[in-house]
Amino acid sequence: MPVYLVDWPIATDPLAREIIGDAVRAGTAEVGVQLHPWVNPPHTEQVNAHHSYAGNLPVELEEAKFRKLRDTIEEGFGTLPRIYRAGRYGLGPQTAKLLSETGIAIDSSVRARYDYSATQGPDYARHPVTPYWTDPDHKLIELPLTTVFWGLLRQQGGHVFPLTTRFPRLGGALSRLGLLERIGLTPEGVSMDEALRAIDIAIDDQLPVLVLSFHSPSLAAGHTPYVRTEADLDALYDWFRGVYAYLDTRGVRPTTVEEIMASVDA
Repeated sequence: MPVYLVDWPIATDPLAREIIGDAVRAGTAEVGVQLHPWVNPPHTEQVNAHHSYAGNLPVELEEAKFRKLRDTIEEGFGTLPRIYRAGRYGLGPQTAKLLSETGIAIDSSVRARYDYSATQGPDYARHPVTPYWTDPDHKLIELPLTTVFWGLLRQQGGHVFPLTTRFPRLGGALSRLGLLERIGLTPEGVSMDEALRAIDIAIDDQLPVLVLSFHSPSLAAGHTPYVRTEADLDALYDWFRGVYAYLDTRGVRPTTVEEIMASVDA
């Protein structure tokens, strides 16, 4: 079942409320929170690269923005959101505490095996790729975006791949030689062939949940670097059809936020 992670412009748009709300009420979609600080009130911070990661905001401001967005989503879509993703994957040191205190059960902000510290964001290079509890009281579970390593050195990927940030040419060389490649489960910048390989590796590694994600502006031509033309858009839908058909053949079935919550409570 798709989860629409909604930011402030979408949460306050009447048409979005109608379209997504109809799907939520019909039980064919779920809604969650996605905080992009620069578009979300209250607007008291200086808008810059550092503050584009919500976790870099002063704690009180991060909380104020989050609560404003969460309450607006609940009002507009008629349901209490239980899942969160920080815009730009920007968790901070106090974010987990804020989420667990405000009814969020699942965070999906961690993009394991990616490092955003060069742009003043978090470093997830060595974070787990499997779900894990973020607190000793088991109130908030982390559901990382699915990213795998492929190649002859994939078992050593966690140690080798971070070196490519220091030596940019190394990553290309490793990939060309079939030694090591990082593949995220997304249609944005990832070919269908790569995605199918990632699914095989994720299943072989016994990941209990596969998290596929993309940005909704990619569903129309001209809004993202990944879909510039109508031909790109056709290719995107071909990617979806191919990937979901393959997931079905591999016995991977859709799930829901409620099912994930129930499975960890069992």
